[in-house]
Amino acid sequence: MSDLIAIVYPTEAKAEEVRHKLFELQKQYLIKLGDAVIATKTDAGKVKLNQLVNATAAGAASGSFWGLLIGVLFLNPLLGVVAGAASGALGGALTDVGINDAFMKDLAANLQPGNAALFVLVQEMTADKVLKEISSYGGVVLKTSLDETKEQVLRDALEKAAAAA
Repeated sequence: MSDLIAIVYPTEAKAEEVRHKLFELQKQYLIKLGDAVIATKTDAGKVKLNQLVNATAAGAASGSFWGLLIGVLFLNPLLGVVAGAASGALGGALTDVGINDAFMKDLAANLQPGNAALFVLVQEMTADKVLKEISSYGGVVLKTSLDETKEQVLRDALEKAAAAA
């Protein structure tokens, strides 16, 4: 079972720093991430999601390959690439893997412009070691699916860093 954690940081750069740190921890087998998305709110009030994988582009690339292959079989590779890319892009746009985009946008709508929320879908984690590594970055817990005791430990660790700064 996965846990969702959303932490607000004062800048997008700080949220990106923490996401990068989580990737390093994943290489050390301390955490297994299902997804890690940064949401920001522009001065105009629009919410922007900075995702790891662009499903539309990935679908278009995959569709182009398969379209080319089918096109070669039917002696029209160019038409196959175009049709494959279009169908792949459509399929990619309709696919939502990881954290639900609408959910993230709803939560991020409450952000102050300039702030960033890091949404992390955690599949497995060595909690004490991961908290030790990310607590120095501070942040404020926006939402979690953790049980109350684990959530309080997370809040306390992040508040210590904010108080020390």
